[in-house]
Amino acid sequence: MNKTLSQLQKYWITVCLFNFFIAALMGTILRYGFVSNIPFNFKHLTHGHSHIAMLGWVYLMLYTFIVHQFIPQKKQIFTYLFWATQLAVVGMMISFPLQGYAAISITFSALHIFCSYYFAFLVWKNQENNTLPEKLLLKSALVFMLLSTVGIWCLGPAVALAGKQSVFYHLAIQFFLHFQFNGWFLLAVFALFFKYLNNLKAVINLKLFNKFYSSLIFATLFTYALPVSWYVSHPALFWINVLGIFLQLVSFWFLIKIILPNFSLIWKNATTIIKKIMVFTCASIGLKILLQTTSLFPEIASISFQIKHLVIGFIHLTMLGVVSGFLLLFLLQSKWFSENKLIPWGINIFFIGFLGTEFLLFIQGGMFYFQFHQIPYYHLLLLLFSCFLLLGITLFFVGILKNIITNTPRERPTN
Repeated sequence: MNKTLSQLQKYWITVCLFNFFIAALMGTILRYGFVSNIPFNFKHLTHGHSHIAMLGWVYLMLYTFIVHQFIPQKKQIFTYLFWATQLAVVGMMISFPLQGYAAISITFSALHIFCSYYFAFLVWKNQENNTLPEKLLLKSALVFMLLSTVGIWCLGPAVALAGKQSVFYHLAIQFFLHFQFNGWFLLAVFALFFKYLNNLKAVINLKLFNKFYSSLIFATLFTYALPVSWYVSHPALFWINVLGIFLQLVSFWFLIKIILPNFSLIWKNATTIIKKIMVFTCASIGLKILLQTTSLFPEIASISFQIKHLVIGFIHLTMLGVVSGFLLLFLLQSKWFSENKLIPWGINIFFIGFLGTEFLLFIQGGMFYFQFHQIPYYHLLLLLFSCFLLLGITLFFVGILKNIITNTPRERPTN
């Protein structure tokens, strides 16, 4: 990769981290709203928080890594498209907290979707020289990204025909969220992970990979039956979700079998902070799978989504623990940035904030499920640990920014 483009992509990453900081700031303000009054519409700010986290942080970080790892001939159009997408993010960053879903915010949301369509086309057309595992995962991730937007386009007709409280409206939202989180985001980070293994010259058993890939794809499709069952009552939906959960367990068993022979190679090439992130991300994946497996119990499957603490805890587990864990891992192992004191400090404080908020959310959700009282000072404690999250992200962001300003770029060897 030439020096100019590498330096440009470093600036892309600082933009993504700035978006991450803004999303965390919005989340902290939302937590403060349970302790004292805030000068914002709570629902509008919630929409802003979720959109910036998903589309400003995760989407654009995946954009940056995919262009770096999968596009050998970098074209100027990717730079133009990145900034057009960031323009949409800034538009949503400003408009959602002020007006919620309205003409301006919907316009910027639509702009982001059209940018994502063009990005999928460009990547599909220009990616080359990749081995089967990462190529197949990348293309599947892009397909799920496109598929998920069907849910967004259904929202207008759903509101016009049946209203915002209708089953149609809720199923459209769940369709988008399910195939964004479990399809596009998860498969994209797996594509980058297998590309990382390929860069390390790891040996991938293709028979095991094909089993991992097939079971993961079908698991992603079948587990959509769970959110459908929250709004539509039919016995078949429970059993479809059971099959999806089983296939998900199978897929991760095959993934473990793929990784184990290469574990020593992965571990010896990792710094101390990267090893911490690896353990953190693996633990988050394990907990995510465990929690999804509890939906095999019909009573839990039918009532868990009604307890907002459990829902928010699970969303944060996926976004901050699994997806963001992978993104931070890829960022630090890329050697685009040399570590300074702020970076590990930021990561460690981020871990404290994440563990604290997840513990409180799931314990409080469990207590509500069993009809116990609220944890003493629950909202104050949640605000405290949310501040740790914000501080950790801020320190990491400043550490990366300082690195860009004061250090000579370190290029990653071309594989």
